[in-house]
Amino acid sequence: MARLEIDQLKAREFGARRLIALCPFHALEETEEGAIALNAACRMCGLCVKNGNGAALLVEDQAPEADDEAWRGIAVFAQVVCGKLHPVALELLGEARRLADKSGQQVYSLVIGDGLEDAVARLRFAGADEIHVYEGPAFRDFLVERYAAAFADFIGSVRPDSVLAGSTNLGRVLAPRVAARLKTGLTADCTMLDMRENGRLIQIRPAFGGNVMAQIVTKSARPQFCTVRFRIFSALESAYPPARVVYRDISALELEARAESVAVRPRGVADDLSQADAVVAVGRGVLRADMPLVEAFARRLGASLGCTRPLVEEKRFDARRQIGLSGRTVRPRLIIALGVSGSVQFAAGMQGSERIVAINTDENAPIFGIAHVSVVGDYRRVLPELLRRMEERV
Repeated sequence: MARLEIDQLKAREFGARRLIALCPFHALEETEEGAIALNAACRMCGLCVKNGNGAALLVEDQAPEADDEAWRGIAVFAQVVCGKLHPVALELLGEARRLADKSGQQVYSLVIGDGLEDAVARLRFAGADEIHVYEGPAFRDFLVERYAAAFADFIGSVRPDSVLAGSTNLGRVLAPRVAARLKTGLTADCTMLDMRENGRLIQIRPAFGGNVMAQIVTKSARPQFCTVRFRIFSALESAYPPARVVYRDISALELEARAESVAVRPRGVADDLSQADAVVAVGRGVLRADMPLVEAFARRLGASLGCTRPLVEEKRFDARRQIGLSGRTVRPRLIIALGVSGSVQFAAGMQGSERIVAINTDENAPIFGIAHVSVVGDYRRVLPELLRRMEERV
């Protein structure tokens, strides 16, 4: 980590007032003893270093690299809510198994909750070598402080080198709190993962608006912590040998919580876009007046409707219908993109689809670069013809 230091001798030679005047944020001040000191307003802009004639120095502190031998294994947090296992856990276990086989490590699954029999039964053959269970009435509802205490206890006992969690609403609340408690970093919303033979986890996610795929490695802290979006990876296709189940003692955990769960009411959701088998994705090229035609086509196909970000910003769709980096990730068997240009942000949220059909009047649209079937044409002419042919096959 970089920090600024003031060479007091050179500061006096340069002139205290001249040095203080260099900072546009008023972060340099003169103490009662006549020394130049930094205050909390410093933004590390470097102007005092550049123009202070050596009076200010930028010092890089080299943190020691983590001891890879003291941390081994890949852990997956398996989210359970109201007794139901979130399917992202099975996807992460499949990916963890691939990474573990590559680096010669074990895979652990962590599950926290109450009434976990069904969840543990599903997890036993999903790729883990061990399943660590924190079960009890205290974990019936999600209270982040209690879950974080159990999570930290697991990491302190097992010392896994890498920890994967789903980028669900629960995971996005819990993972940063646990990472902060352990004083380690966290890479959010990874879209790819890889691992070196020494166990260093390569966490890959889009950066700078999706124009760069950043490869992030945690060198000086453990565990390596990341969250991964749902529908990015695939669960194991065949059953893995059954995992050993370890029920953890929770009697010594600090389970005090500043919040109290009064009631849990399930939220009604018409259909979950991220789990749809077929999706019709609407882009800015589709006119508002043509939506009845698009909706009729989606109903006939049995598909869910999705959209690009501009249509959410125009209030034409609910945000839960957005596909892309800042929306949902989908992996349907079929996705039909109508009037979608195919930006990097959108493509990252649907490029894992089994079959991609793109309809666009612009033959140079980027969406055609990832489509399996490309149709250069007007959706207002193509969709009625597709509907007619589907009717003929009934």
